[in-house]
This record gives sequence, C-alpha cells and structure tokens, in this order.
Amino acid sequence: VQLQASGGGSVQAGGSLRLACEVSGVTFSRYTLGWFYQTPGKECEFVAAIKGNGGGTFYADSVKGRFTMSRENGKNTVFLQMNMLKPEDTAVYYCAAGQRIINSQIRNRAAYDYWGQGTLVTVSS
Repeated sequence: VQLQASGGGSVQAGGSLRLACEVSGVTFSRYTLGWFYQTPGKECEFVAAIKGNGGGTFYADSVKGRFTMSRENGKNTVFLQMNMLKPEDTAVYYCAAGQRIINSQIRNRAAYDYWGQGTLVTVSS
C-alpha cells in the first residue's frame, strides 16, 4: 500500500494551496481517507477526513469553512483544498487511509492503517 502526498509549498497568509494524495494497493472506494498535520514537537492532529462510498466529510473546527476535502475514486486520489491560509496552518501534512472507521473514531490517528510521507505547507504572515 502506498500513499503519495503532493501539493505542499510556501504561500502568504490568505493564499490557497491544494494538496493531493494518490493511493495504490487498496480498494480505494472502501477506504476512509484522512489528512493530519504535525508541527515540530507536537503530535499529529486531525485536519479532515472523507469516508468511502459517499459517507460524508469531517473537519477540525480550526479549518471549517476554509478547507474542503474531496475524492475522485476513479483516480484513487483525495484532495484538500486549503483557502484563507493562516500562519498557524504551517505544518507537515500527512494523508492516511483506513477501513471500517466508525464516525466517532475518524479524528483518531490510531484508527488509520496506512500513512503517506507528508508534504510541507508553509504560510508566512
């Protein structure tokens, strides 16, 4: 199983970035995909998730209204559209995949089985 994240970069506050995560080695439509971020010295934190087969999307309160997660099952890819970026969004962003994750656990990184390598997002003020 491989998850390949891309799209990170450096932007000014208020700008936008679109992250992508291509997944291989699994039946993509059956998996919940999530995005997490990590800053130095801190644990990985939940950003957003999208369930397989139209099960809905979930967001951290800090990104609601600014970030949108979507998936293209035909391309085995999920996206995270990040708008109105803030300096506090600066982090390494990881995508993760898990199967049969119940809604109450969707923000728990331990519920995900597979992780990508991370992509760095830097937002300057």
